[in-house]
Amino acid sequence: MKISTKGRYGLTIVVELGAKYGKGPVPLRKIAEEQDLSEAYLEQLIPPLRNSGIVKSVRGAYGGYMLAKEPTNITAGDVIRVLEGPIQLVEGLENSDIPQQELWKRIGDAVRGVLDTTTIEDLVKSNESDPLDSYMFYI
Repeated sequence: MKISTKGRYGLTIVVELGAKYGKGPVPLRKIAEEQDLSEAYLEQLIPPLRNSGIVKSVRGAYGGYMLAKEPTNITAGDVIRVLEGPIQLVEGLENSDIPQQELWKRIGDAVRGVLDTTTIEDLVKSNESDPLDSYMFYI
């Protein structure tokens, strides 16, 4: 399974909106600038996220986008499925040998498990923590 740019950037949008949850709408332009991404490309990702009920839009001078639900109620799997389709590790699994089918099924279940148990709130918190906290230095 390979997550495309669409899935990665869509997850970036949702995590950024999760970090600003409760603070009002965020213009897509601001996310594009902060993350050094193409605003035009991000605009293509918003309609499926809005249609699925993950984000909502607010029109007007101070408009933008915001999460439609709390960050704890949206998972990485929700976002990836909307933008990438079903989470499927191997196509044509039924044509594989039985032992291989079991292996691919177990790996797929593990990937889905991680995506479905990782909330946007989890990703926001890990983004806010100091990356050096996870390393131990010995002198």
